[in-house]
Amino acid sequence: MQTVKLGKTGSQTSRIGLGCMGMSGMYGPADRTESIATLHAAIDAGVTLIDTGDFYGMGHNEMLIGEGLKEGLRDKVQISVKFGAQRDPAGNWLGYDASPSAVKTALAYTLQRLGTDHIDIYRPARLDPNVPIEETIGAIADMVKAGYVKHIGLSEVGAETIRRAAAVHPIVDLQIEYSLISRGIEDAILPTCRELGIGVTAYGVLSRGLISGHWTAPTAPTDFRAHSPRFQGDNAQRNLALVEALTAVAKAKGMTTAQAAIAWVLAKGEDIVPLIGARRRERLAESLGALDLSLSPNDIEALEQAVPKGAAAGSRYAEGQMAHLDSEK
Repeated sequence: MQTVKLGKTGSQTSRIGLGCMGMSGMYGPADRTESIATLHAAIDAGVTLIDTGDFYGMGHNEMLIGEGLKEGLRDKVQISVKFGAQRDPAGNWLGYDASPSAVKTALAYTLQRLGTDHIDIYRPARLDPNVPIEETIGAIADMVKAGYVKHIGLSEVGAETIRRAAAVHPIVDLQIEYSLISRGIEDAILPTCRELGIGVTAYGVLSRGLISGHWTAPTAPTDFRAHSPRFQGDNAQRNLALVEALTAVAKAKGMTTAQAAIAWVLAKGEDIVPLIGARRRERLAESLGALDLSLSPNDIEALEQAVPKGAAAGSRYAEGQMAHLDSEK
């Protein structure tokens, strides 16, 4: 496994990380045994960065990872945790709470569910509109001093917020969506991260399966994607046309569609670590195959011609959620 340093203040980590959200029902039912087997296969392959959120399955994902990391595996990985999203017993989204007391309470529960004494990277899932980012980062910094957190990260925030956060405490990475079909960070956010020496952990590199070459409409009602504009109606058909063009380029280069999409993100810089949302071993193996690919400038150009910047139909989240994204303002 290739490794890179995550930001100028972070640790060495695997060139690809494992995103575990899909193992806790966000994309419909997931098999617990296969999920843990996939986690183990990732670690066996040298993946060291494991990403989760305390609101994935209302704690289910953290408990699943905690179970999977028993028997001496905890020290082989870096666990990245997002917090702050509020949900009710029915799973509805209620908003965000990143106040100092919420930071420390959420962390306490996270440590218990994961069965660990520290979190490697702790980050607010979104900017809390009611709490200055300085207060949120300051509270996490308290937990760094106390030894419960090693590094501080951010998620889905814009350039100004990144600067304000970095002025309080070193930020190791920004977690944000980035793919051939979601390239908004290239304008201001990515340059800011590079100026400040902050790494990027890119989620949605396959746009939640849309550009994986495996997704076809329709989506089950229990699937998160059923509420995503890019997967609905005419938008879905227009986006699948982009996938067809991407697949044609990938096949001509001897790659699967998913491998081409992941290789493109990898080619954008060693400061960008893709998070692969695999929940089955076969999908993990396919994704890791992208590490063996080397894209030439002509290859990159061909992929970007197949999926031009801004060509996606529909926003990456529903309108209500987009309004909460500091990264989109």
